[in-house]
Amino acid sequence: MWVFPLVAAAVAFVFAALLVRQYVRRRRSYQLLWAIALLMYAAASLAVAIGALNGWSRLAFEVYWVFGAVLNVPFLAAGELQLLVRNRGIELALDVVLVFVVAYSISVARGALYDAQALAQQLPSGKHVFGDGTPAHRLPQLISIPSYLVLVVGALWSAWRMRGRPGLKDRFFGTLLIAIGATIIAGFGSTFAALGDLPLFSVSLLAGIAVMFLGFLRASRQPSVTTAGAAPIAP
Repeated sequence: MWVFPLVAAAVAFVFAALLVRQYVRRRRSYQLLWAIALLMYAAASLAVAIGALNGWSRLAFEVYWVFGAVLNVPFLAAGELQLLVRNRGIELALDVVLVFVVAYSISVARGALYDAQALAQQLPSGKHVFGDGTPAHRLPQLISIPSYLVLVVGALWSAWRMRGRPGLKDRFFGTLLIAIGATIIAGFGSTFAALGDLPLFSVSLLAGIAVMFLGFLRASRQPSVTTAGAAPIAP
């Protein structure tokens, strides 16, 4: 099952590279935030591939947990908010919040006690590794779930604004695909991770990022008609 997360890491890396290229050309901060999020996703997926292939170490699990289960979603959500609001003050406030969230998440995970025996599982659960209800175990509930809701609501709001406008058809469907891909990862992926089902979790990792990438490619097409409107992860 290590092949699926390895391919997911490759897709996420290519995705991030395209976003960096857009950022270099346009200098829009939300593109940089999304690129960082995708690099985190790539690192987490690579950690899953290593854990599946060679067994889990504490470092591999922490990379998977912090970058995959906790931090990449807040960066996606912050980028979505920056795209929708386009306010310099809000951008700076979000950047400060992200710095705090990163520092807090890493410090909690690094300082947590862990059960070495739980790492012997095919796909260790944060509940078993860190202990049920501990701060490290609760990080996704505290950070990722609210961030996912912000991301999906923002994407759906963008799609709603573009409905029925022929010139923004590609961005409309691309936006919906991005929301669907995020839901595959957050919904199915999280469920399979909690159950310790490595095969299905690995497939969901690849399926979710692939759908998001397809959405990005479609949303990035040049509109046939020059019209106003915004879409997540657009050029």
